[in-house]
Amino acid sequence: MPAPAKIQTPVPRPGNAARVRRATLEDLPALVALEQATFSLDRMSERQWRRHLESVTAEVLVAVREQHLIGAAIVFYRRGRDIARLYSIAVVASERGAGTGAVLLSAVEHAVRRRGVRRLRLEVRADNATAQRLYERAGYRRFGIHHSYYEDGADAQRYEKSL
Repeated sequence: MPAPAKIQTPVPRPGNAARVRRATLEDLPALVALEQATFSLDRMSERQWRRHLESVTAEVLVAVREQHLIGAAIVFYRRGRDIARLYSIAVVASERGAGTGAVLLSAVEHAVRRRGVRRLRLEVRADNATAQRLYERAGYRRFGIHHSYYEDGADAQRYEKSL
């Protein structure tokens, strides 16, 4: 396996908003590097990322600024269902709190609507108050809990939004 790509983050400037686009295989090294830098547990491997990039039942979106990947989101679809699952949003550390997560979430919702999906669900660590606030501000409602959902035994709050 090749060494992970280094994540380079430009300094944000006013009016220099991130652009969101669908990820390609060329983004694979940066996606793996982002995963490694963001998550200490429950990480996707390069092989899993590749499979999702090539899948018709997954969509990977990336936030890019000045040709640098600064965030990513992955959503899963099930054929014949009106519900999709937001699997993950990750943002490089230097961009957290700057709205990149909200931009990615909005782009995911737009992509989901384009596919005719009417509901979006997700899980978020019970101890991740920042992510929970992001989803709640965007209109997601908490509807359940998965006990011991994560690799380290942490619980997950379940959220859903009707689109």
